[in-house]
Amino acid sequence: MHIGVPPASFMLDIAAICLVVTALLAYVNQRFVGLPTTIGVMAAALLLSVALIGLDLLGWLPGLRDFEASLIASIDFSDVLLQGMLSLLLFAGALHIDLSELRSYRWQVAALAVGGTLLSTLVVGFALWALLPLVGWELPLLSCLLFGALISPTDPIAVLGILKSAGAPRDVELVITGESLFNDGVGVVIFTLLLGVATSGTIPTVGEAGLLLLQEALGGLAFGVAVGWATFLLLRSIDHYQVEVLLTLAAVAGGSALATHLHVSAPLAMVAAGLVVGNHGRTLGMSQTTRHHVDLFWELIDEILNAVLFVLIGMEVILIPFGGGTWPAVALAVVLTLLARGLTVGLPVALFPAWFRLPRGAGRVLTWGGLRGGISVALALSLPESAGRDLLVPLTYAMVVFSVLVQGLTIGHVVRASVCGDRAPGPGTRPQEAHDSQPLSGG
Repeated sequence: MHIGVPPASFMLDIAAICLVVTALLAYVNQRFVGLPTTIGVMAAALLLSVALIGLDLLGWLPGLRDFEASLIASIDFSDVLLQGMLSLLLFAGALHIDLSELRSYRWQVAALAVGGTLLSTLVVGFALWALLPLVGWELPLLSCLLFGALISPTDPIAVLGILKSAGAPRDVELVITGESLFNDGVGVVIFTLLLGVATSGTIPTVGEAGLLLLQEALGGLAFGVAVGWATFLLLRSIDHYQVEVLLTLAAVAGGSALATHLHVSAPLAMVAAGLVVGNHGRTLGMSQTTRHHVDLFWELIDEILNAVLFVLIGMEVILIPFGGGTWPAVALAVVLTLLARGLTVGLPVALFPAWFRLPRGAGRVLTWGGLRGGISVALALSLPESAGRDLLVPLTYAMVVFSVLVQGLTIGHVVRASVCGDRAPGPGTRPQEAHDSQPLSGG
């Protein structure tokens, strides 16, 4: 065994502890609190970690804080999410999206996922660079743009259940889900491009940057369609639900690994593969029994991984270097991120209602419902020290906590106040009854 490589038994112990903690916190939330699972387990993990920090400061039970800190430090959060969980979560989310519905909003979703993410990166980056000196901090413009890239992708996993319970119109739910599935991949591509500039010191030309974006994004989508279509052909040739479930799992694991070696976007590839398998595969390649088991399998994968992910986010606070001087910068970052979301998503939806074909007030829902999650934290933790990591990690973490706990817990009120009972569908909008016939899954 190589020095520095954790033994397999150690990794199994870490996985066991994470699963046990997640299961217990999920039980406590379900039994006594009743919040949506992702929000509840994250809040519980966060409170538990803060309590251990407080006890340690008082000199009580110092070993517990040290144990949690060593446990979290032994987990490479960036690798666990970006190289492991993300592809599974995106595939599971895309699997239950009706492609015929998404096709009717394809340009709107593309505009928000690509144009909105690019514009948000620029707005947040330049505004943070200009205003940070006012609160006693200075960062290079490139570091601020990196923050803009990592904080712009949205993660509505925790809010989709609330949108359903609040009676959000199907078209609003469809657009925010489609946007999040694709802007995850777009945000990772932009972040990777900027990080390459930061580490190499070489600024690519506009043509080189555009070519790289096309290779990563369009290449990832094309590769994902190929993986999804190959999986569909295999599913159609047999009728054995155990093997067919295994084929979908292999498509994600093998497809995401191969996408990385081909230097195309694995997240976008898994979204595309999930759309193909979820539509052509489920309709033309699976029996009713197989569809039931495939849906159940991926629903469980989605729920379990999301619960584990948000517990890890909550526990990560024990390693975040919050100092007294960072709080004004935290407040500034939260305000700028929300303003950028409103300017790049909410404002266009409000100004062009005929084109977006969403009910009045949808812009407010899309703005407030654009939650940040594990992807932002993982990207921040992957930053080198030279890129302002000591400040950007606390800013990112605070924004994610605010997003999930404050926005996630209040989005239901925003939905009811903004769009419920006030629909103004444009041409081509389907009746609500038809929209409600196909359930969505979080992604």
